[in-house]
Amino acid sequence: MGGMCGRYATARARQELLDAFQVQIDATEGVLEPDYNVAPTKQVPVVLEHRPKEEPKEEEAAGEAQEPARELRTVRWGLVPSWAKDPGIGSRLINARVETVHEKPSFRRAFKRRRCLLPADGFYEWYKLETEEGRKPRKQPYFIHPADGSLMAMAGLYELWREPDGEWLWTCTVITTEASDDVGRIHDRMPMVVEPSRWDAWLDPGLTDPDEVRSLLVPAMAGTMEAHPVSPAVGNVRNNGPELIRPLPTDDDPAALF
Repeated sequence: MGGMCGRYATARARQELLDAFQVQIDATEGVLEPDYNVAPTKQVPVVLEHRPKEEPKEEEAAGEAQEPARELRTVRWGLVPSWAKDPGIGSRLINARVETVHEKPSFRRAFKRRRCLLPADGFYEWYKLETEEGRKPRKQPYFIHPADGSLMAMAGLYELWREPDGEWLWTCTVITTEASDDVGRIHDRMPMVVEPSRWDAWLDPGLTDPDEVRSLLVPAMAGTMEAHPVSPAVGNVRNNGPELIRPLPTDDDPAALF
């Protein structure tokens, strides 16, 4: 995986997400299916706040511009900056490092006013197992999730890119940070998680000062995550279903990290 968070699971029912994030507008189209093997370029649910585009001119004149509304919508994972020549760049921009997200040209503008939360049940990382010399190293996937089974809200950014036909392509990226100790033995990076008390500030497009925004991203996850080995079937993106997050019997855990 090389420093990336590239697979996760998001399996909550639509109504649970609408309630948990106090969503005002459900902009998801069709059924929101549980996805136990989310991979780059797939459509993923995100929570974001933005102002409705059609603002009546009289209201604006009266100083009553519409407040941003909180939406649940599905967008493509892999951020395409507004200035990109080609949306293909998105597959390389699935993660933004928290250390540099505020200064990187691809993310700088979104970090100021287009932040989102990506609901997740947990994420996958691959741990390289020691093998005998001359043998190909084997990687064991782990599912890493909140120990109490709570919903994770991963910090993300979203962007809009105008397609040649005038349609808007909505895309997003997940912000990553150094892994906390309870995860770091498996992998050096993990998604940045935003605590519920900071959701409102994180989503507020009116909060644009990069230092203030950065102060909302404190790694407060230590000791709250659990990891267990899962079937290598998760490595194939065509596989999906709750069996992917099911723990392997402990005897099959060659790393026995936890």
